[in-house]
Formats: sequence, structure tokens, C-alpha cells
Amino acid sequence: MMVFEEINDLLITHFPKAIVQTNHQGLQPSIEITVESLPHICQFLFEDKTLYFDYLACLTALDNGPSAGTMEVIYHLFSIPYGHKLVLKVKVSRNSSEEDLPQVPSVSHIWRTADWHEREAFDLVGIRFSGHPDLRRILLPEDWEGHPLRKDYKAQDQYHGIKVRYEDGNLPS
Repeated sequence: MMVFEEINDLLITHFPKAIVQTNHQGLQPSIEITVESLPHICQFLFEDKTLYFDYLACLTALDNGPSAGTMEVIYHLFSIPYGHKLVLKVKVSRNSSEEDLPQVPSVSHIWRTADWHEREAFDLVGIRFSGHPDLRRILLPEDWEGHPLRKDYKAQDQYHGIKVRYEDGNLPS
């Protein structure tokens, strides 16, 4: 089993310009990489015989808010045969209009589980995954307005005549 430092050193050797920051602290140390390098690094992590990250356990998107102006996509990778794990992060500029949603390359061609994870991140946070084979909403109806896990999300009052939110801001019970 390779430890985090060994995996980090290997990535720095193969992709020296792609590593933005390494966080060795906490229970889940992570490596932040450039968004352009994401598909290349993920392909390497999957194909390298000493690493073989064959399992994408979770892909999470998070909105750092309008004041920070960024969003993140976080990938939790595991190698089942070797027992090592890795957390990768990419950070993108936060755009506000539906046409200009932030873009991150899809990794669904590497790990099939990314297909649904990327759709969920698109649906709830509003990040587009370029190259995704079927990027559409997965939890909300296709004509839903906005992305509910954005920090500045304003819930619509009604959806097709159904009250979604009361005037006091509360949800119907």
C-alpha cells in the first residue's frame, strides 16, 4: 500500500505543472490540481500499475459562495487491490448565469460511477461536465429553475401551480 506522500511525489514527478496545492493535514489529505489536467491525471491514476485507482467512491461538488467566487469538485479515489486512497480536488470560477456555468472535464469514461455523480453535481450545484455522455438533471425535473445547493439559490414560490415555498420562506409541511 502506498501512503499519501508517495502518491503525491509520483504525481509531482509526472505532472509538475498540474499540482496547485497539497494538503497533508487532517483525516483526508488532498491534492488540488488544475482543472485542465484532471482527465490526464485521472487516467494515469487508473492505468498506472503501481496505483490502479479502480474505484471512484464519491464525487462531490461544493459552492464556496459568491464572496469567494469559486466552486470545487472533490474526488474520493480508492485502489481496491492495493488498499490505497486519494482525495483529488479541482477549483473553478463561480459563474452566476445558467449559460455560463463553470465547466470541469468529465471522468465518466474512466470510472462509470462518475456518470451519476457528475449528473448530481450538475443538477444541485450547477457545474457542467464537458464530455459527459448524458448530462441532464437526475434529481430535479428538467425545467426546474436554478441549482438548490448554491449558496445564493432562491427557491421559486411555485412549480407548475404547486406551492414550493410560503411567503414567510418556509417550505410546506
